[in-house]
Amino acid sequence: MKKISIYTLTSKLHDEQAIAIATQEFLSSLCIDYELKGADFTDYGSSPLNLIYVRTGGTEGLFKSLLPQLQARSPHPIYLLTSGKSNSLAASMEILSYLRQQGLRGEILHGSSTHINLRLSALQQVVTARRRLRGQRLGVIGQPSDWLISSYADAQVIREKLGVELVDIDIQEVLEEFNSISQNDSTLEISPSNTPSAQVASALPDAMRLYHALRKVIERHDLAGFTIRCFDLLTAIHNTGCLALAKLNTEGIVAGCEGDVPAALSMLICQALLDITGFQANPSSIEPDMGMITLAHCTIPLNLVSSYELDTHYESGIGVGIRGKIFEGDATIFKVSGDLSRYFISEGTMAINKPNPSLCRTQVNFSFDDTDLIQGYFLSSPIGNHHIVLPGYHQSLLEEFMHSM
Repeated sequence: MKKISIYTLTSKLHDEQAIAIATQEFLSSLCIDYELKGADFTDYGSSPLNLIYVRTGGTEGLFKSLLPQLQARSPHPIYLLTSGKSNSLAASMEILSYLRQQGLRGEILHGSSTHINLRLSALQQVVTARRRLRGQRLGVIGQPSDWLISSYADAQVIREKLGVELVDIDIQEVLEEFNSISQNDSTLEISPSNTPSAQVASALPDAMRLYHALRKVIERHDLAGFTIRCFDLLTAIHNTGCLALAKLNTEGIVAGCEGDVPAALSMLICQALLDITGFQANPSSIEPDMGMITLAHCTIPLNLVSSYELDTHYESGIGVGIRGKIFEGDATIFKVSGDLSRYFISEGTMAINKPNPSLCRTQVNFSFDDTDLIQGYFLSSPIGNHHIVLPGYHQSLLEEFMHSM
């Protein structure tokens, strides 16, 4: 990660030697990797994270004169770092108030070194994720499944706000690659905890061929991830994409189901920000009084489970599906809309569901910390059906990322 660039605002009324000593003491207390740029703002915005260290009071007019230059060089919020000495906090508050009046975003970084370090760590993760996403390509292989009537995506908004390009790819391209691969060239390292049935064992070679076919399409189109109209595979190759998607997600390549672009986009954000693709699943049942929701799907990243079994795909009874034993404990649910105008984030606890043969193979129970969300969101204003489940608490960082847009 590149160093944080720190630019300074200082009133000419203050003694530079004394201010320089105070600056060194303050910045050293933060224990961060930074480059002190001083009062020269000519390369402002060139680093992932740029701070303006308001060293003294009386700098409000200086900032106002610099603002057009700052806006031209960086579209990001303006972060004002201050120790509070020499009336610097008062000046920072005046500057931030002015930014708000101009309809611009900003924040004052002030407090203990621990508090400032935590904020800087979060901001660095967000700006790094934004830079990772810019220029990435998300494949849409085939059209979204017919039942995803609300899960549209606005390619222009996604490009403008995230810098992510949606790439339409005919599913026939995948099928052609699949047919070009022999079973002898379709090895795949997997370690299920069960001995697959004869039906599943016979379907494994083609499930592995599909993985290699998708790999070739990913490389050809330079994709960071994709979503595929996977139910078409049931008739086209009499198999499923569940195993291939599980393996690709484990490798850090976002691989979504059913051509659901908002779900895949949610996973892409998680991968860039948290290095976790997440578990794409659909709600199967809800218990509002208990604040619990059961989610299920037939594929899951293998690095999110302690063990897994191979079974058939639930809806079709063919191919290869995955019954994963997900890691239990703290968890987060996340979803963005296809035009990025809405998002949902909530934290809770994830537990393994007692296997239900009437649901997709991997099943989890998610208990919400805020039980009112069941009625207020899932039963009143959901963003489609698929949601992304992540191990760990990530609400604060995900909200920071969404606010950055």
